[in-house]
Amino acid sequence: MKVLMTGNEALARGAYEAGCHIATGYPGTPSTEILENLAKYKEVLSQWAPNEKVAAEVAAGVSATGGRVIVTMKVVGLNVAMDPLMTMSYLGTRGGLVFVVADDPGCSSSQTEQDNRLIAKFAKIPLIEPSDSQECKDFMKDAFEISEKFDVPVMVRMTTRTCHSKSLVELGERTEVEVTPYVRTRKYCSSPAAARVNHAKLEKMLPELEEYSNTSRLNRIEWGDKKIGIITAGASYQHAKAAFGDSASYLKIGLSNKLPMKLIKEFASQVEKLYVIEENEPMMEDQIRLAGFECTGRDRLTPLYDLTPQILKESLLDEKKAPAYTVEAALPPRPPVLCAGCPHRSIFYAVSKHKKAVAANDIGCYTLGFVPPLDVTDTIVCMGAGITAGLGMERLFRRTGQDKKVFGFIGDSTFFHSGITGLLDAVWNGSNMAICILDNRTTAMTGHQENPGTGHTLMGEEAPMIDIRKLVLGLGVPEDHIREVNAYDMTEVQQAVDDAAKAEGVFVIINKQPCALLKSNMKARAGMRCFVDQEKCKKCKACMKIGCPAVISKDNRVSIDETQCNGCTLCLQQCPFNAIRKEGFEK
Repeated sequence: MKVLMTGNEALARGAYEAGCHIATGYPGTPSTEILENLAKYKEVLSQWAPNEKVAAEVAAGVSATGGRVIVTMKVVGLNVAMDPLMTMSYLGTRGGLVFVVADDPGCSSSQTEQDNRLIAKFAKIPLIEPSDSQECKDFMKDAFEISEKFDVPVMVRMTTRTCHSKSLVELGERTEVEVTPYVRTRKYCSSPAAARVNHAKLEKMLPELEEYSNTSRLNRIEWGDKKIGIITAGASYQHAKAAFGDSASYLKIGLSNKLPMKLIKEFASQVEKLYVIEENEPMMEDQIRLAGFECTGRDRLTPLYDLTPQILKESLLDEKKAPAYTVEAALPPRPPVLCAGCPHRSIFYAVSKHKKAVAANDIGCYTLGFVPPLDVTDTIVCMGAGITAGLGMERLFRRTGQDKKVFGFIGDSTFFHSGITGLLDAVWNGSNMAICILDNRTTAMTGHQENPGTGHTLMGEEAPMIDIRKLVLGLGVPEDHIREVNAYDMTEVQQAVDDAAKAEGVFVIINKQPCALLKSNMKARAGMRCFVDQEKCKKCKACMKIGCPAVISKDNRVSIDETQCNGCTLCLQQCPFNAIRKEGFEK
């Protein structure tokens, strides 16, 4: 049976069919839907982890005890998992262990374009690159088998286009893989003495992997016109096919570490001109050049963004194609903005009133605190740095006598991911910083995944709901330096921010309201809205200072879009003339 699937859906199906026992990871676009779809197959225990490092270490334990396991993450998530990955390549596997890493050429939803193929090469592990949904499903079986055959973790590298593009997939049946009874061994105990032995074993494996690559079904030649030969992999293969069609021959690489050098030699010897087409870094091209093959690639292709057929035509064929049609009208700008009714808005607005405030922000919806008119963000680095980067700023301000107050913003899921250790550092080293944990009861920006504070697991089972206040208290923050506030009560939020600005030592504000787009919250607030009484409105536009996209000013008339408004009442609380009313609250 054939089914239309995205690459992420197909990867989940492939792991299921390959007999995967356990799946873990952390949500992050473009990888999120892999585990969400795998959770539908009850034969596989699928769980979100608090962060990617935890997920990788859980996977190491599963593999060491003989189970097949997949661990998923987005491009920058691999940075968090690097510590266990680099050791796991030395220790090896028992059950197949597959890292699925979703890179993001073009930064569609990420803070970098880093090319994690280089990490696979650095870690000396096999690297597999599917180019369509069928390969996503089929290559998962190969990934597990290669992991077990060569006693090493395997990376399956995806990109945004492969993750989210749909194509037909021929489904198969699940192969049940028996977990052999656990036998205690020192194989998975890393020590300096063991590492020296394991490193030598890893180096010995690499030539064997290259020999396998030369005959693997994952790498194949597609002969066409031999005037041009193209070596390519992943989504770049699809772009190359669209650009060149049958006017070129292709060496499609599916197993790109180690590269199949004998196969490359065979291919290169039969074509007149050799192109290497790959996105971002010239990972394959550098190795092919070092092996003595003359080729064209990075000298004519950009290292930026994701490729398209048109880019390839213009860069390699010098073909300038006129657009099929032109649009004279300029599209209106659509800057990113916090949603109408977003509970994060109130605390950003409250902090914006403090002239001495400096703000360190984090990765998530609350990143948008930098957008005017709120405009309170000074740094955005990575997950967890809403606290830790702020700690660095606070320490230097204090050391140099600068009269500043640092506020750090972090979400509930991100706090569980990598904020706890930052707060521990703040308490331990006596920092004078206000830390704002924006608790909207979900992992919002990646599509509302569960986290340790939501009370449910990925597979829908009830779970303990971690109490952030108790956790903060347990980390050593004094009780009188913790405020839990209703994010929709501007007076309460402002008072907490004012108290934090004056306080000495670590001060934590837990800003609480569910995400406005959570289905349960939308249902609970259905019918609640605010509207402007035009007879009372003085056109002062105080209501617009909170930056809500539902509050609109047009032709000197302020109104509220009822299709967006969820009745949070923040605009109402700003109006000095009582010109905004609420309706639908009495239920």
